[in-house]
Amino acid sequence: MPQFNPRDITWLSFNERVLQEAMDGTVPLHLRIKFLGIFSNNLDEFFRVRVAGLKRAMDFKQKHIETSFFEEPQKILDKINEVVIKQQKNFNKAWDKIQKKMAEQGVFIKTSPELTEKQKSFVEQYFHDEVEANVIPIILRENTPMPYLRDKSLYIGVAMRKKSWEYESNYAIIEVPSKVLGRFVIIPSENNEKDVMLLEDVIIHNLPYIFSYFGYDDFQAHCFKVTKDAEFDLDNDINTTLADKIEKGVKSRRKGKPTRFVFDENMDKALLELLIRKLNLSKKDSIIPGQKIHNFKHFMDFPNVFNNSEKPVERTSFLHPAFSKEGRVTDVIIKKDVLLSFPYHNYNPVIDLLREAAMDPDVKSIQITIYRLASNSKIINALINAARNRKQVTVMIELRARFDEEANLVWKEKLEQEGIKVLLGLSNKKVHAKLCSIKKRSHNKTIQYGFVSTGNFNEKTAKVYGDHLLMTSNRAVMADINKVFNLFRKPDTNPAVALKSCKSLMVCPVYMRERIYQHIDREISEAKAGRKAKMIIKVNSLSDRGMIKKLYDAAEAGVEIDMIVRGIFCAVQQKKFKKKINAISIVDEYLEHARVMYFYNKGNEDIYISSADWMTRNLDYRVEAAIKIVQKDIKSEILDILKIQLRDNVKARILDNGMKNKYKHQNGNAIRSQIETYHYLKNKIDKL
Repeated sequence: MPQFNPRDITWLSFNERVLQEAMDGTVPLHLRIKFLGIFSNNLDEFFRVRVAGLKRAMDFKQKHIETSFFEEPQKILDKINEVVIKQQKNFNKAWDKIQKKMAEQGVFIKTSPELTEKQKSFVEQYFHDEVEANVIPIILRENTPMPYLRDKSLYIGVAMRKKSWEYESNYAIIEVPSKVLGRFVIIPSENNEKDVMLLEDVIIHNLPYIFSYFGYDDFQAHCFKVTKDAEFDLDNDINTTLADKIEKGVKSRRKGKPTRFVFDENMDKALLELLIRKLNLSKKDSIIPGQKIHNFKHFMDFPNVFNNSEKPVERTSFLHPAFSKEGRVTDVIIKKDVLLSFPYHNYNPVIDLLREAAMDPDVKSIQITIYRLASNSKIINALINAARNRKQVTVMIELRARFDEEANLVWKEKLEQEGIKVLLGLSNKKVHAKLCSIKKRSHNKTIQYGFVSTGNFNEKTAKVYGDHLLMTSNRAVMADINKVFNLFRKPDTNPAVALKSCKSLMVCPVYMRERIYQHIDREISEAKAGRKAKMIIKVNSLSDRGMIKKLYDAAEAGVEIDMIVRGIFCAVQQKKFKKKINAISIVDEYLEHARVMYFYNKGNEDIYISSADWMTRNLDYRVEAAIKIVQKDIKSEILDILKIQLRDNVKARILDNGMKNKYKHQNGNAIRSQIETYHYLKNKIDKL
């Protein structure tokens, strides 16, 4: 039995859990379609990052390979192709079933041969009015270079000829301008039907017009897409700023080598061979035949054309009871800690706290870390208002947040234009900690308050991501946050020295691993002494070799271990364990994103919320922060939520050695943890 499961194979197992939601007939239809979109988008990113990394790793030294991947890259790549092709078949089955359910509701996705005369007229007019100006056909010739293909775009491959010709077909490709126009066109329909046409089918319907100059009368058109290596190397030129390096790297990413080619299995064979040759792909590359529709990620935004009976009961976010009375958020936080749990609690108090600080004449400074922001960020607007009101605003923005590099470069420029001090962190470590500190001076007294979060300061994702955010004025916590920001201001300082005295925060990359080990060792000692020893760990991913071995030691000693791991889970149950590691994954309507650690500690119960997953990159190569929860009622609340999640027997899958994704068996009443958590937190308001 292997000691670890390869990280990338366990990630595919997680994505299969997403696909299970799309295959589940009890899930509302529009959500099943959305889960297909999430599955597809996840897979795109997986090939852009992880598969690309495995291919580059073929040149690494054997020792480094074993440490990073647990197996030889080629073996993992072969297994990935095997799993992905199997999942694609299940994806196709799910989509077929969904389309039948759509048809029962009178919802149809139409193609050109299925259009009525009235619909044809509409589609042709829509093409002339909206689409034509955005369509640029490119003729493909054997002896000319392959044109540049965008990584996230969908393309139509066209084989065209004259029926009277004895000659071979000519070929062209057309980029589908979905970024400009969207993917879905609602077309006129009759008999209470709701007809939708994909943008690529609008273009395919108009191919005779597009190529009318050439006189072709026979067209075969099928879609394909290319996924490219999304990694880029930052040059080591000391005269180049990090921002310049990131900008250069983003541009170089566009030239990344293809890592996957997905095509309609009915594509013209000669055109398919031509595309493969021009993309310099080989049999070792991921060349994956599929059905007609690609870039399913757009289906996350499928138009709402379904009947009302398909819509789930609305569970809108609600205001935390601490803010139910009129008054300022600031005044509440200065008196006591408040835990916000998203998406159940409304995100507005976070925005309000920053807005109040921007207007409060006693506030002198605001410090905050930024990783991923909403496109029209209210967080940024509040910070800009604070700067305009002469507050000293400092923003630590992580330019290397993958796929958000360009957006964060724009935010950096905007903030600096407003006179805000922008810090770029440490040269060789991403800043992933979620911290904010506000300082005010009132009646000759300095007051500090702020917040620490498990997730990004992003009001958009807070509607669908399950996270915790602690708002606090605890002096020890604020002192530790200031130490972290002082490190950002002096990035050449040794982090081990700068953060050594942190008591309320566990901070990566220097002390979090060590202190978690200490907590686990204490539970091991208790178990060996025959006393109660228990841990509950909730993370997005578990892949760090050291952490897994420490869990093995605890299980072997008899520590009771419960784990809630959404994604990657590299641990393997061992026969030598005195107590089996009880591990589940919950995939449901909201994305489980919070990281929580609970240690029984002889009945004293230590609880932390954290920004860090148990991955080597987080623990050793990023700046992360975990905060110890000290307020009794908040500790109790977090533990209650963990217990609800561990009882889930509707959306919880058992994480076993075979990665079978079996649902947890129902004993008694059905418990769907996200709904139970909603009611648990809502009842706290109703009891007031």
